[in-house]
Amino acid sequence: MSHATAARHPVATSRAEAEEGGEEDYYTARASFDFGFGGSDCRFCEMTRQHQPHCARRLPKRIILVRHGESQGNLDMSAYTTTPDYRIPLTALGAEQARAAGRGILDVVASGGGNWKVYFYVSPYARTRATLREIGRAFPRDRVIGAREECRVREQDFGNFQVEERMRAVKETRQRFGRFFFRFPEGESAADVFDRVASFLESLWRDIDMGRLDQDPSCETNLVIVSHGLTSRVFLMKWFKWTVAQFERLNNFENCEFRVMQLGPGGEYSLLVHHTKEELEQWGMSPEMIADQQWRASANRRSWAEECSSFNIDSFFEDPKDSESSSDEEEEEEKENGKIKQLE
Repeated sequence: MSHATAARHPVATSRAEAEEGGEEDYYTARASFDFGFGGSDCRFCEMTRQHQPHCARRLPKRIILVRHGESQGNLDMSAYTTTPDYRIPLTALGAEQARAAGRGILDVVASGGGNWKVYFYVSPYARTRATLREIGRAFPRDRVIGAREECRVREQDFGNFQVEERMRAVKETRQRFGRFFFRFPEGESAADVFDRVASFLESLWRDIDMGRLDQDPSCETNLVIVSHGLTSRVFLMKWFKWTVAQFERLNNFENCEFRVMQLGPGGEYSLLVHHTKEELEQWGMSPEMIADQQWRASANRRSWAEECSSFNIDSFFEDPKDSESSSDEEEEEEKENGKIKQLE
């Protein structure tokens, strides 16, 4: 990009500089270029996670992840032998589960009263679209902003027609190899799903940035993503920056189970605003992961980073030094010990 172009498009420059930092860093950079941090009139101030209270509702109040209802494939694995995965339908029980999930989600988003709306993203698979249709029965039409089919939140690709006995053997191998990196023959690994979910998140932030989801600043917007078990876990992994080892701990969603990421008072999304610590433990989250959610639920971005920085550092480094001075002192001590040994 030329200097003249960069001058006309400062956001493009900030995007290039922040690319490695991810979508949140891009919007922080954008806000600083266009409006300055923390300004009360900044329409992107919510993206900096330092927004004023009256701007907090410009971010979606909640992001709700829902797994589809019971499918014919969940009931009988032989269904995949003759029916492509994307065409596997819901069972009658699955449709009932979806209607119950719709009522449950309605209770969550309407709990505070006031002006609220929902926007849906849905995987293109038959079972997720059918789940969305049943969930939608719970919502008045004027409360629904819209719905969009999103191919990037589809199921992990297990290959084409799946022979039941062969798939059982392959899934046993996956357990030994590791769920995240194991790639199904002619299919995907969870790492592949991670890449497309990351791409979807970029688009999601752009939708929020451009006001495509709702342009009424007085309205609480709720995003509902109707997807699949592994895809939803990968979404959480990407959002909360969990490691592969932390992902491997997680239990799958039950059919039509939904998990609510809700915006806390400090501008961070957390699972602990709506859910309980006991629920997170049941999902397989470690004490460190739960502590991270507690900070996200109650602290602003700066204090969370200060108090929970060891959440990541200690997992990568063995006995990290507190400061440069402590390292210098240890080097001096080692030199002194070396001199004493030479004298001996």
